[in-house]
Amino acid sequence: MSVAVSHEPVKETVNSSKILAVASSGGHWVQLRRVVPAFEQSEVVYVTVIDSYRTQVPDNKFYTVRDATRWNKLGLIVLALSLAWIILKEKPGVIISTGAAPGYFAILIGSFFGARTIWIDSMANVENLSMSGSRVGRYADLWLTQWPHLAKSDGPYYGGGVL
Repeated sequence: MSVAVSHEPVKETVNSSKILAVASSGGHWVQLRRVVPAFEQSEVVYVTVIDSYRTQVPDNKFYTVRDATRWNKLGLIVLALSLAWIILKEKPGVIISTGAAPGYFAILIGSFFGARTIWIDSMANVENLSMSGSRVGRYADLWLTQWPHLAKSDGPYYGGGVL
């Protein structure tokens, strides 16, 4: 199965060499950190929900946002507004996420502002896509799963081994 990537030019309002890397905590953060070396020639700005992760990326810009779940609607609104502010401020050319809610909103909002977007669904989701992963596909330029049996012809796509 091949991976389809949009080749439309990035809008002038974004910085094509700046990458916004967004993940919630735990395994999402660990997986995100594993793919970021692919972007070593770019400026990487991190967004996550735990401030102590800042020490893992001391040479990068770093933002902490409130974590929220579907059971906390006000928290989701605060999270989305925080991410919108960060995206407007940083103007990234690419947004990449391994999940969960912070990544979903970053991909959604970033696509609206012209950033290229990449979603890599968590390797922990062996049987089904994550809730965020199953909803983010229409907004992601590249939508990936780490399990071949979850790939579909219209996405998500399987592009290789597990992180």
